[in-house]
Amino acid sequence: MSLIPVEQYLKIIEALPILCVDIVARNARGEYLLVKRANQPKKGHWWPIGGRVLKGETLEQAAVRKLREESGLEAKSVEPLGYYESVADASPFGLPFPYHTVSVVFSAFVDDRQEIVLDGQSVEWKRARELPAGFRIKPFHAFEPGGSKRRGARLSGKGR
Repeated sequence: MSLIPVEQYLKIIEALPILCVDIVARNARGEYLLVKRANQPKKGHWWPIGGRVLKGETLEQAAVRKLREESGLEAKSVEPLGYYESVADASPFGLPFPYHTVSVVFSAFVDDRQEIVLDGQSVEWKRARELPAGFRIKPFHAFEPGGSKRRGARLSGKGR
């Protein structure tokens, strides 16, 4: 698993949304780990750790990897919470088109006794009682096959 060449990536981000993960890392006191971003999008803002999913990597593997790479922390448990979607004018490459990402958001428990070592993606870290106001997680809902009280169209395998 590795990053694709920049020239190829630029063509992809012009045409498609990018699949990412964000990690809502909490300690035993319920405090969230936030980092001040060094790069666009969200440069200079306090934000949860996150980044792109690599080919061949599961979403959970990507969440564990990003937390380790960007903070040096090992997660005790990782669970999907929902998703966050962003279409930003500011991209990591200063491109003249919007940068569209779809992030699966994971919850992770981290032990405070671990040392936080930031990589080049962030310039500072802090613990906070609340997540940033703009970080709005759309929660996943349980799917109930055959349930009669669901709203919206019924799913059917017929005619597909």
